[in-house]
Amino acid sequence: MQHQIKFAISALLLGSLSTSAWANAELDALMKDDNQWAMARKDYANQGYSKLSQINKSNIKNLKYAWSFATGVNRGHEGAPLVIGNTMFIHTAFPNNVYALNLDDNQKILWSYFPKQDPDVQSVLCCDNVNKGLGYGDGKIFLQQNNGVLVALDAKTGAKLWDVKVNDPKTGAANTNVPHVFKDKVVTGCSGGEFGVRCHISAYSIKDGSLLWKAYSTGPDSEMLIGKDFNKDNPHYSALSVYQDVNGGNKEGGSFKPLDKSQLKYPEADLGVRTWLKPQQQKDGWQNGGGPTWGWYSYDAKLNLMYYGTGNPGTWNPDVRPGDNKWSMTIFARDLDTGMARWAYQMTPHDEWDYDGMNEIILWEANGKQLASHFDRNGFGYTFDRTNGSLLVAEKMHPFVNWASKIDLKTGIPVKDAKFSTHQDYNAHGICPSALGVKDEQPAAYSPKNKMFYVPLNHVCMTYEPVESKYVAGQPWVGATLTMFAGPDGVMGGFMAWDALKGKSQWYNKEKFSAWGGALVTASDLVFYGTLDRWVKALDAKTGKELWKFQVGSGVVGNVITYGHKGKQYVGVLSGIGGWAGVAMNLGLTNETDGLGAAGGYKELTKYNAAPGGGAMNVFSL
Repeated sequence: MQHQIKFAISALLLGSLSTSAWANAELDALMKDDNQWAMARKDYANQGYSKLSQINKSNIKNLKYAWSFATGVNRGHEGAPLVIGNTMFIHTAFPNNVYALNLDDNQKILWSYFPKQDPDVQSVLCCDNVNKGLGYGDGKIFLQQNNGVLVALDAKTGAKLWDVKVNDPKTGAANTNVPHVFKDKVVTGCSGGEFGVRCHISAYSIKDGSLLWKAYSTGPDSEMLIGKDFNKDNPHYSALSVYQDVNGGNKEGGSFKPLDKSQLKYPEADLGVRTWLKPQQQKDGWQNGGGPTWGWYSYDAKLNLMYYGTGNPGTWNPDVRPGDNKWSMTIFARDLDTGMARWAYQMTPHDEWDYDGMNEIILWEANGKQLASHFDRNGFGYTFDRTNGSLLVAEKMHPFVNWASKIDLKTGIPVKDAKFSTHQDYNAHGICPSALGVKDEQPAAYSPKNKMFYVPLNHVCMTYEPVESKYVAGQPWVGATLTMFAGPDGVMGGFMAWDALKGKSQWYNKEKFSAWGGALVTASDLVFYGTLDRWVKALDAKTGKELWKFQVGSGVVGNVITYGHKGKQYVGVLSGIGGWAGVAMNLGLTNETDGLGAAGGYKELTKYNAAPGGGAMNVFSL
């Protein structure tokens, strides 16, 4: 008999609700059931929190290896599987295979999906052949393949129901993001900032894959879906903050000078065009402006707003693109139905260090306010009023951050330290953090029980030299060389608890290497995460004390999850080293600057991992 997935909502709803309402109601019910893990970060809010408490501080010492599943694929295994009813859905790095495992029958494979992708796609995947996970809704599993194709699979059988091409790898555009299901839409993005791609975020119909709206990260307001009420409560976020064209432009692209506060210009149209220089090598800076959207998205159903971040401006050499380079390095809030931008805040205007702004935005409530917090690669932890984008808190996550002394809360503008600015053919030394950021894609978790965030961190600095680089479609367009090294504490990573209202760390643990695994926090005040040197760890959420650890077969860049099955709580995580920190090791690169600096910074990883890392799902229980 065909295996049937046991869902947590009555099938009676199917007959009385539209496809849109059914998909949303079913997913809502699954997210509220802590025995499930139905979204990449458990829920719309990206909290990575579970109310399950069978595994607690009194018995964590008894946590044992329950079972494992080898994916048969090497390289970095980011993200996490989904657990829906009695089925676990696992994804892999390129070629993005998908497996459905029967939890009722010793994890037997119910079905498999093996995409047929051109191997050349791997050449446009910047920082390893990763894929961050799957989406679910309307009885479908959604896979965003590395080659830009979004696929809908029947969750029961694995049969392909529809597919649509989101990006074209021939231009350098690819995908590593999770397709997020919000209401009747599948939202997906774009990778390729290092290839001069003009990225976007787009919504497709969950029913048939038809395009519903598409919003670019740079360019005219009409193509970015920016309307008249954009940033209406904080018009100064649309101000020019770094440079001003003082002669209207010439064949070199114009002359620019720094602005002081008295020169700030307030809302004008098409800042996504006007804040970019016109290099001789290309038409307009914004047309190859990057702004990738390969991170994690969140959604507030009451406000009907979705939240996400955009990444680095095209080419790492900042001298060829003077200006704020809006709207790269930006947090956006958009109306889910129309895609129109409600508000946006640019964290790193005129980025000089590759401080991608695409990390997760976590939604939460405190003191009667609807809040959103974001831990940026630039080293600052931000908290916003998510209804209108007002910046409430912006503080350094660690004192070693030196590229800026602070964020001016009145203007939202970073107060940069000129000593650490980067310019072509000049080696800027001792910049902290490195381009990896104080936190990269590895998601933080939030406990609504104790109002604390739990954040995996990088503690890495760098030297950075922008160099001349010509844009060629589909070819790398980095325009910088860099080396990385451990930060002032002598280690390369850490893990902390963060008070997002005060902007202060409550405790901080050092890690030898970057903590590149996404965090999980539970109602029993346990925090889980994985490390590059193969450990899965559990800490006391209140004190940071290490309570348990287990060493798996390869470094962890996946996100820990928990689920319940037949009355028993399980904790699981994908292993398989990779991502930016592990890509040089996976490829056998040895020069200090190889792998965009990762080869030199993480050369000791070879003492802990065989390369390339083999993917596996690791599951633990009492």
